[in-house]
Formats: sequence, structure tokens, C-alpha cells
Amino acid sequence: MITLLDYGAGNVRSVRNAIKKLGAEVQDVTCAADIIKAEKLVFPGVGSFGHAMERLQRLGYIEPLLAHIHADKPFLGICLGLQTLFDSSDESLGVKGLGVVPGNVGRFPEGELSVPQIGWNGVNLHQDSPLFRGHTDEKLYFVHSFRATANKANKEWLLTTTNYGEEFISGVQRGNVCAFQFHPEKSGKAGLNLFANFLENQSLTVIGKAVTKTSVETAIARRIVACLDVRANDNGDLVVTKGDQYDVREEGEVRNLGKPVELAKRYYEEGADEITFLNITGFRDFPMEDQPMIEVLRRTSENVFVPLCIGGGIREFTDANGKEYTALDVATEYFRSGADKISIGSDAVYTVEEFLETGQKSGKSSIEQISKVYGAQAVVISVDPRRVYVNSPDETSHTTIKTVTPGPNGEEYCWYQCTVRGGREGRDIDAVQLASCSQGLGAGEILLNCIDKDGTNSGFDLELINLVKSHVSIPVIASSGAGCPGDFSEVFKGTKAEAALAAGIFHRREVPIAKVKEQMRLDKIETR
Repeated sequence: MITLLDYGAGNVRSVRNAIKKLGAEVQDVTCAADIIKAEKLVFPGVGSFGHAMERLQRLGYIEPLLAHIHADKPFLGICLGLQTLFDSSDESLGVKGLGVVPGNVGRFPEGELSVPQIGWNGVNLHQDSPLFRGHTDEKLYFVHSFRATANKANKEWLLTTTNYGEEFISGVQRGNVCAFQFHPEKSGKAGLNLFANFLENQSLTVIGKAVTKTSVETAIARRIVACLDVRANDNGDLVVTKGDQYDVREEGEVRNLGKPVELAKRYYEEGADEITFLNITGFRDFPMEDQPMIEVLRRTSENVFVPLCIGGGIREFTDANGKEYTALDVATEYFRSGADKISIGSDAVYTVEEFLETGQKSGKSSIEQISKVYGAQAVVISVDPRRVYVNSPDETSHTTIKTVTPGPNGEEYCWYQCTVRGGREGRDIDAVQLASCSQGLGAGEILLNCIDKDGTNSGFDLELINLVKSHVSIPVIASSGAGCPGDFSEVFKGTKAEAALAAGIFHRREVPIAKVKEQMRLDKIETR
């Protein structure tokens, strides 16, 4: 029996599903007594350090949690479940951690690498552990802005380190108590293997010499993201579709490229590093508990153990019964149903427009609310721009580039106009404004689409990607235009994008994900 400490934040469903997949039973903590009685305790966490510690204190979990750890009973912490073991964190100054592992958790310094670190990275082992038996240097999934570093005081705890601009602690263990900065439940077969080792071993203690640390630096992989545009067809069935420049109909019918849950599982098995669902039907008349995408997420997370992102309709709304929901309510239900990240589109445009007009953060926007509770890494901004050509930068107040692809009348300059309502309505705001302001409001990643490139199979818009990357310090996912494996290598060689997304070419099996990764390896691009 595994006891799961769910303190009310983030995607715990995937942890529960991973444990069940391995044949173990899961019991949720409902009160402090459940922690005291627990044989093996798993503590996953997301969001802010301060919010987590406040919740643990309010629920009366801190004392029994410390008692479990100090008794050397099996314990596995994940992400924030690792960070809270330390004395403190720069994320929440003045807030005390559990104080089990000596040290402070600091933020990654600003530099060449984007923060948060989002993606697949390796680990260097510093001591022998049953947890890593069967591990063959596979990459594991990380998503975090803060990290702990090794020092003399915490040396005996050091299990693994990882490189991301510097070397940081990615795993700790002493006796039967262990914790990871990465997410085993989102790390595919490698992560499931770690869970299996935790479940199967009665004791994690190993008597022997420490492992000699390898000198090879770990490296983060460029991610390949499979995107599924999901909507109801004319018969009311949920289908995966794909448009050409956002038009999803063909001969009057919605293109049907498969069922979302089945396709997601296929992409997981084919090696996709992440899967994104974009809900392109409103579903606004449904009560929150009956939202069709919630069932899609729940069923997908039962068999798919890589990150899941959900976008579309992440805003406040009132259902047909008159019940009101905030954007945070919607996001919370999606997280509880299996999502790891939320993608915000049109609502982000309206939020940034208001911010540019007032110059002040309201604290009430979907970006700010979700980021505050779940962390910046959980908020993705989906940018849907199209080119507007001009003869000179003086013709507009927006950020322009001199393009290698002139306009229809020979214009040498263009700017990227943001759109809303699925690309149907242009707004007086450009992609740079939207991306940079969204980062300032708390977003942790940009999904950068391009209407001009959508469905063309002509390659990604490198000019757009480089423009936006030069104005933000958070990761960027390149989207729209992929037509062959070489297009992915081109975008990774020609830009600093951390990930590349495609849809139609994967759905129609025109370009297998395995072929994309094979090409990347031939081109010496780090991949999983």
C-alpha cells in the first residue's frame, strides 16, 4: 500500500496512475493520522515553496511528516517534495522549509539558458541506490525555476546531480528517505522504472562505497511536441482535426484525423516528449465537471507518462446553469484531471492589452492567478500571429524586422500582429509585446504559432522565433510549418527554441516522430 500526500495543488493524478500502472494500491492522505500510519509515503508537489509550506502547516501535516522521515520510513518526494526538505527557498523569503536537508533553494541565475528549465535532462549518480537499478542513462523530465546546490553540510544526502548552466542537486537520499527534482511520473519508462524500484524494495539502504561520479556533463534535450487540435464534429463527437491556416473544414465537413485519447497514446509510444491538447470548441454550456476535455485528460493520463498540456477556454465563464467559474477554477480542474501545463490564448491577449493600457498588474488575470498557485512553469502562452508588411519601420509603432521574404508588393519589413478567436480577429498588439508582457505577468513558456506558415509544410518561421526569443528569457516552443524531419533540425540549428511542435504531419503519418529524432541525432542535436 502506497500513501500519497496530496495537499491540494497540481497534477497528482499522474503520480497515482503511475503507481497503479505498476500494480500497487494507492491511499490518499486525508488527515495527519494517515501519514503516521503510512508504510511508504509519496509526496509530489508543484507551485510555490511558500504556498506548499502554508498548506502543510494549515492541514497539520508537518509534524507527522517529519516523524515519518526521522523514523527512516520509506519516503519519496517529487519536485517541490524535494525542495521543501531543505531549510529555505529564495522563492518564499522568510518561510521555513522542513529542515531535513541542510541548505537553501535558490533560483537559476539569468544567463544564456532559459528559466524555467523545462525538458528532458540526464543525471550523474553519486551513490549506489536500488532506485537506479536498471537505469541506463535515460533522460528524465524536469520543470523548475529553483534548485538546490551541493555543499559540505548536505554531502551525505547527495544522490544525483544534473547540469543546467551549473551543477545542481537533482536527487537526494539517506537511508529510506529519497526525493527527486525531476518528475518520474512524467519521465516515460525510465521514470516508471524508478517508481518500480521504490515500490519493490523493502529497504533502500545500501552498505558500500560511494559511486565514482562521472565527469560527463548532462545536457538538456530539444523537445518534440505532438499537438492535437480537439473539437466536436457536426455529429457532436470529439475528434482530432487540423486546419490549413486555421480552417479545419474540408468539403464542408470537419477533418477527422482520429480520436484524441488513442492518438495521444500512439504518440507517447512513438517517443513524443510532450503532448498538447488544444480545445478549439468552446464547450461553454457545460458544467465544469462535465467538460469533455476533462474526460480526455483523465483517460490519457492512465497510459501516457510524459507531460500533458491543455489549451483553449482557459478563462472565466458562466455555464448554462448560471454557475460562474474563474480561470483558476478551470485550470485547477484540468490539473486535477491530468494536465501539467495550461495554455492560454485569446485571454492572454486581452490581459496584455489591459496591462499596456494601465501599466499595472491587476493580480486578477488568468496568467497571474494560475502562476501564483501553480508556478510559472505551469502557464504557457499560445501566440497566434500573422505577418503585416510595411515599407518602412516608420509606418508602425510595432516591433518590425527586415525580412528575407518580401511582402506581396515588395515590402521589405513586417511586424507580427497577434490574433484572437482562432485567428479570425487581429488586434493592435504584436508578438513581442504579448510574449514579453506575459513573461512579466508570470508565464513560464511561449507556444509560438504562425498563421502564415500553418499547414504549408514549408518549415518554421525562423525570423519570428528569433525575434521573440531575443525579447524573453523563458522557453519557446516553435510551431507551424513543419513538413519534413529536416525542418526540425533547421529550427533547432537556426534558433534557440527549446522545443518544436507539429500536428498534421504526425496525424497523417507523413513524418514519424522516430524519423524526426533520427535526423536530429544525425545533425548532432541533443534529443531524448
